[in-house]
This record gives sequence, C-alpha cells and structure tokens, in this order.
Amino acid sequence: MDDLDYDILQLLSENSRENYSDIAEKLSKSHLTVKKHMDELFEAGIIEKYTIEINYEKLGYDIIALIELTIDKGKMHEVEEEISTDPNVFGVFDITGEYDAIILVRFKTRKELSDMVKRINSYEYVIRTNTHLILNVKKKNISFEKLLQYERSQSKKT
Repeated sequence: MDDLDYDILQLLSENSRENYSDIAEKLSKSHLTVKKHMDELFEAGIIEKYTIEINYEKLGYDIIALIELTIDKGKMHEVEEEISTDPNVFGVFDITGEYDAIILVRFKTRKELSDMVKRINSYEYVIRTNTHLILNVKKKNISFEKLLQYERSQSKKT
C-alpha cells in the first residue's frame, strides 16, 4: 500500500461511484495509473465491492435490534450459519464475554422481531438470547478519511 492507494480508498469511501477518470483528475494522476492501483486493491481483497448506502428507515425498516446469543459448545458455526441466511440479519459476530455471538437485525414491525427471537430461541443449540432495541443511531459508519488521518498523525508521533 502506498499513498496513492490510500488516497484512492479515501475518495471511494466518500463516493463509491467515482470513476477512474474522476479519481485520476482529483489526484492529478493518469487514468491508467489509477485503474492499475484500483485493480490491485480489488485483487488483494482490500476493495471487496462497490456499493451504495441505503436509508432503511425511509423504507420502513426502522426497528433495529441487537440480539446476544449463548450457544452450546461446538455448535456456534451451525447456529450462526442458519441465522445469517435470514434477510433481516445484517451482522453476525463471534464475541468474547458472557455471550457467544451477537446478531444485528432490521424489521418493519415489532411482531417480526418477536417472531425472529422466538424462532432463534427454538433452535436446538441456542441456550438463551438477550435482545436490545436500538433507540437512536448516532454513528453507523467508520470514516476511512478520519481513520487514515488519525493513523498518519499517530505515526508522526513515533
């Protein structure tokens, strides 16, 4: 990774629709240089996909919940795989601490959330769940630009 790679990532994190020519112009580089770097970032798995950010609340999916799970030993993978197939699930994480996993879900109605929690609690290897409703979202994305600025400021101190 060189400075150009980081600059490209910064621009794409702000707007993934940027094309090679626009990025090249903003960075005062040639179109081919930018394309080569972007292809390498994609091949290395640093850029996984180009996407959009959707406002789910405006589509009616304004119920967000975090569900903690305690799972029988040795069965975490199977339970997480099954849960991750649900289209309302947008995050599945192994964690440390009192619980084994956390899932993040979105729904239009409380009934849909209730039905899912009941379904998960009926899974053979789920010992218990603990559900938290998200009341307000204050921050939902990490800013690559701010992360990069912080990292660069820290490296200058050392």
